[in-house]
Amino acid sequence: MSLLFLAIAPVLVIIIYIYIKDKHEKEPIGLLTKSFLLGATVSIILTLILGYLAAKIFPLTEVKNILQQFIQAFFVVALVEEFSKYVIVRFFSQKNTAFNEPFDGIVYAVMVSMGFAALENILYTFQHGAETGILRAFTAVPAHATFGILMGYFMGKAKFSENRIVLNLTGLLLATIFHGAYDFFLFINFIPGISIGAFISLIIGIVLSRKAIKKHQNSSNFKV
Repeated sequence: MSLLFLAIAPVLVIIIYIYIKDKHEKEPIGLLTKSFLLGATVSIILTLILGYLAAKIFPLTEVKNILQQFIQAFFVVALVEEFSKYVIVRFFSQKNTAFNEPFDGIVYAVMVSMGFAALENILYTFQHGAETGILRAFTAVPAHATFGILMGYFMGKAKFSENRIVLNLTGLLLATIFHGAYDFFLFINFIPGISIGAFISLIIGIVLSRKAIKKHQNSSNFKV
């Protein structure tokens, strides 16, 4: 039970944080729960299927090959995972009538991302122990949250724009870039000290996420 709590706790903290930041018009708890569960099920299943196909197309034959690791990070992992989350937000959350202000893009993208991160974190923590759970609480889980916020920022704008396709895909692209950069620096850890790049990309992502949250809070049509 302690490992389960360790795996779930950072996810719950982020969910509560985003829920509080949704200042002007709260989303239905039921819809948030569905988004979370879809992230933990459908997006995971899509990731497994698409990840398997991507790995067949771009096999990793040399662990210390930087180009291959780049392809693994940005295409086999980042694009696959973020696309699997994007599909849920685009075809479930964004179409719902409760999605009625730009900030909702952030809320639902984070809920889907946290569903994904929760299951992933449980598996990693149970497999590798408490130390891994503690490390991921301050790295991988917040990273998934920032990817969700950056994606959701543009998907929130897209819902109320005539340029919907471009803005939606911009969200997917930005999440993929930050996710890919984070993973890439971890994948090439055979280069001494290079892993610090993952933490730098995470910090940049957090800074941009805070700005994205503030912008959508200020642009809410429910703001009094």
